[in-house]
Amino acid sequence: MTNTHSFSPAVPVHTYQRIVEQIEQAILSGDLPVGSQLASERELMVQFSVSRPTVREALRVLQSMGLVESKPGTRGGPLVLAPSPKTLRRSFHTMLGTAALSIEELVQFRIVLEGSSFALAAQARSAEQLETMRAAVERMAAAAETNAEDFASADLDFHEAVWAASGNQILHMSGQAVSGILIGMMQRDAEGEHHDNRVKLESARIDRTLFDAIEAGDARRAAALARRAVADRYAPLLSEAGRASIEVLASPE
Repeated sequence: MTNTHSFSPAVPVHTYQRIVEQIEQAILSGDLPVGSQLASERELMVQFSVSRPTVREALRVLQSMGLVESKPGTRGGPLVLAPSPKTLRRSFHTMLGTAALSIEELVQFRIVLEGSSFALAAQARSAEQLETMRAAVERMAAAAETNAEDFASADLDFHEAVWAASGNQILHMSGQAVSGILIGMMQRDAEGEHHDNRVKLESARIDRTLFDAIEAGDARRAAALARRAVADRYAPLLSEAGRASIEVLASPE
C-alpha cells in the first residue's frame, strides 16, 4: 500500500548555516572553550572554503545567538561566550512559536523547576538572598489589591531570587529563560476572573508560606509546597489527562 503522507518541499540550507552548526557544536561540546577566540575571518574562509561574506553572516548569526562576541580592537576572531539565559530563552520561544510545547509540558516543567529550586534554596540561601525574597513577598502583598502588573513583577522577582539561591546554574538559567512565559501566565492568573482580588491574595499567601519554609531551612516542605502550588494554580487550564500528568509530579513522594 502506498503511503499518502504529504511532505513539504525540501529547502536548501545556506552555506553559512552549516558553519553556524559546526561552530555551535564545537562550543557546546567544549572543543571551543569559553573565553577562547575563534580564528580570524581570513582563517575561517580557508578552513570552510567559503567567501568572506559567508563567514561574516555566520558570525553575525552566532553573535545574535549569544555564543560569540566581537570586541573592537581585539586581534583575532570573536570571543567564545558561555551559554546564557538569552540562548535558552530564544529556544523556548521558538518552540512555543511553532506550537512544539503544550501548556501541559510548560506546567510539568515548572513543577520540576520550582520543586527542585525551592528545595535547594532552603538549604543554600544566604541572609542577603532571604531579604531579597522577603522584600518580594511583601511587595506582592502590598500590590495584591491594587496593580496586577506590579503584583506579577514582584511574584517573578520572588521566584528569580529562589532560582538564584538554589546555587544551581542550570535551574537559574532555565528559570530566567522562561521568565517571559511565566510572567505572562502569572499576569493572566493575577488578573483572573475575580474582581475581588481573591486570586492575587491567595497567591501572595502561598508565596509567603513558601518563603517561610525556605527561611526555616525546611527543604522537603518547601519543595512539596512549591510543586503543589504550581499544580493547583494551573490545573483548571488543563485537560483531564493533563491534570493527571501534573498530579504525578506534584504528589508527595
